Amino acid sequence: MIKSDDTGKLILRLTLGILILLHGLAKVTGGVGGISGMLSSHGLPGFLAYGAYVGEIIAPVLLIIGVYTRLGGILIAINMVVAILLAHSGQISSLNNQGGWALELQGMFLFAGLAIAFMGAGRFSLSGNGGRWN
Repeated sequence: MIKSDDTGKLILRLTLGILILLHGLAKVTGGVGGISGMLSSHGLPGFLAYGAYVGEIIAPVLLIIGVYTRLGGILIAINMVVAILLAHSGQISSLNNQGGWALELQGMFLFAGLAIAFMGAGRFSLSGNGGRWN
């Protein structure tokens, strides 16, 4: 069997980057009004909703191309913590109807972002293995 940590990193980066980017593209077409409302209901300024574009457009593009990959992973993880706290806080300790965690998808996005932040991009990226943020 062929072993390649770099191939595994590429697969993880592309998977997380593409899946999160799809959420971001939906926000580009549909706006962030819902997020703004949730922020306001928690006493936070609504303009912070535009941070979703950073976490769901810019960060995934960084992962996909392999530039500032660790930063992209951190931004996605932060984005997911905010999403969990704003939109899913009532489900943190809940199970879904198949017996799994109700926040499986959000959890997978959060922890995949953290894994990328710790591992970096690997050699199959525009920046290669070099640099502190890659």
